[in-house]
Amino acid sequence: MNSASQLAIPSLIDNERLGAFQWRVLALCFVIALFDGFDTQAIAFTGPAILAAFNLPAGSLAPILTAGIVGMTIGAMTLGMVGDRIGRRPTIMLSLAIFGAATLATAWSTDTNHILVLRFIAGIGMGGCTPVLLALAAEYGPARYRGAIMTGVLLGLPAGAMLGGLLAARMLPVIGWEGIFVVGGVAPLAMLVVLALLLPESLYYRATRGDAQGQRYIAGVLSKIVSRPLPGDARFTVPESASARASVRALFADGNAGKTVAIWAIYLLNWVAWFMLLSWLPTVLKAAGLPAAQAPMGTVIVNAVFIVCAIPLSFVLPRVNTRRLLLVMFAVGIAVALGLSLAGQNWTLVFALAGLAGFGVGGQQIALNYLIAGAYPTALRATATGWSIGMGRTGAILGSAIGGSFLAWGGPQGFFLALAVPLAGAAIAVLSLRLSPSPANAALAAAH
Repeated sequence: MNSASQLAIPSLIDNERLGAFQWRVLALCFVIALFDGFDTQAIAFTGPAILAAFNLPAGSLAPILTAGIVGMTIGAMTLGMVGDRIGRRPTIMLSLAIFGAATLATAWSTDTNHILVLRFIAGIGMGGCTPVLLALAAEYGPARYRGAIMTGVLLGLPAGAMLGGLLAARMLPVIGWEGIFVVGGVAPLAMLVVLALLLPESLYYRATRGDAQGQRYIAGVLSKIVSRPLPGDARFTVPESASARASVRALFADGNAGKTVAIWAIYLLNWVAWFMLLSWLPTVLKAAGLPAAQAPMGTVIVNAVFIVCAIPLSFVLPRVNTRRLLLVMFAVGIAVALGLSLAGQNWTLVFALAGLAGFGVGGQQIALNYLIAGAYPTALRATATGWSIGMGRTGAILGSAIGGSFLAWGGPQGFFLALAVPLAGAAIAVLSLRLSPSPANAALAAAH
């Protein structure tokens, strides 16, 4: 085999337009994320009904919400490694089977301990699905569209949450909380049949196996993507990383310690607020006097605005000062939290402010990735992003756990006042940051 027959898979894909085969892969990834988002928020939609069914106080929901987030954290850490060993496609299907089966089984739970265990198991599948799904979608798209592709697939999560909220608002009085879990379990399990027929394996994974069968598989898939004929003797490769893996210690060396602590604090506190809001909003609205059938609409509106904001943000962020934008977002989030604490039963105002929370509490999820790019050199960005998201997941666990305590302590008004505290802490952490302009921003400044 001579060097002329070596063809790099990324280069072949990058030189092509997005074709029908790739759109099919991306559509499948989006639908999987849609089911993931639906199941992630299912307990929030059904929480008030579950509490009523088992005659429990609001605080009893906290362990169930926390169990799901803990499961998601473990799933993200473990199933990603499984994907490297057995392939992206079977790992995605395994994740889907886990959270689909556990969600379906939840419908037959006879006490909240059963629900807690099943939500933990479902969380493992949901948490493991997302990173593997994003890796597969990114591989099948040209580099110039990769950011838009990953944002588009990720939007399946809030879109699924929004769909679940609409279903709960309309169907909860008819099919009960059990019916929501039946829908959330049956749909992903049925999707497994579609994936078995239509979802391809990661070309990167097949190339790293180095076997002849894998090479034939890659050639067959690339023939559906690449417009020019491929040499019959071609051997398809993927580039290996030229740099050694960065260490966590490096995040605290060479003057990085201060900004690392600040960025970890921003992630931690923002995710506390975001998951506190997402997990508890239907229960809080019901406690404030909104009929149980309408309570899920608050989450629907939050996720709808988040989706609407995410698309323009993905285009605007490379062109603006991320630190200043985050300060504006946190200021809006604090104002929203204070406004909700005073809104009482003015439901028009409540829903308007809840929608604004999609930008002022949730929009930071999009912006924080750009903050990393401006804070660290290229060699440290992957490590910095991974550990920052780890801090965020810790915040998600805390936010899901403590929301019920604040609701029990101060009612809806106390809950929303408490929501402003982590947002204010995150804003202070942003103010403490001193960053050099990112390369993209510096280039734009020079051009003007």
